[in-house]
Amino acid sequence: MVVLAYDGLLGEAAALAPNFRAAEPFPHAVIDGLFDDEKLSRAVDAFPAPDAMAWYQYDNPLERKLAMPHIQSLAPELRTVFYELHSPRFIRFVEALTGIGGLVPDDDLVGAGLHQIEPGGHLDVHVDSNHHPVTMLDRRVNVLVFLNRDWRPGYGGHLELWDSAMTAPVRRILPVFNRTVIFASTDDANHGHPEPLACPPGRSRKSLAVYFYTRGRPERERSAPHSTIYKRRPQDPDDDELEALRTQRTRGRLADRTTADR
Repeated sequence: MVVLAYDGLLGEAAALAPNFRAAEPFPHAVIDGLFDDEKLSRAVDAFPAPDAMAWYQYDNPLERKLAMPHIQSLAPELRTVFYELHSPRFIRFVEALTGIGGLVPDDDLVGAGLHQIEPGGHLDVHVDSNHHPVTMLDRRVNVLVFLNRDWRPGYGGHLELWDSAMTAPVRRILPVFNRTVIFASTDDANHGHPEPLACPPGRSRKSLAVYFYTRGRPERERSAPHSTIYKRRPQDPDDDELEALRTQRTRGRLADRTTADR
């Protein structure tokens, strides 16, 4: 089952590429309808509920979310989407869009896979780790696909893209169904879902993510290897304990994570 319409896809990438590279606050693109609606709907129907499997649970002051990187345990409709996103044809599309060649997918989906946020959950603004923890390849591109049908603005869950100085969000992206966000992963790519989710009980913010890597990166983007770096917004409280937690994460400690035996 092919879930992407490949006819004209590279041409679309070429048309979008100038805007991607010029986008503020960092290179990104928001693409609606990239996938076949009907086939992506089947993936949404197969998306596991919070109590349907042993999700990784992140629950600390910086983030409250569920994650599942083990696609072998997922329904075929979901596995197919991940296979498409790692296919040579899709990688060529991302390379043409971003101008970054030699992209390498991560079959282990470290930090990627399915993501789900329940009411009240959030993910503070951050920049991602700049390397793969096992291969040490350089992380270059994030691809997020939102899976939320009939999503209202009042539910929140916006993906916020912040300026490099962390003064304000430059763009807020509502996570509606079949909306794909692709952005360059650099030390200036401040992003997150910092406001508590306000959707009704029984609903959740669903997405899937894949990350691409290269062997090396431009000198201007180089920095010492680091894990996720969380950022303080101007409106966030001046809290020494919370700042210490951000610092601990910066030094490479993993976020509090447990697996539920459900």
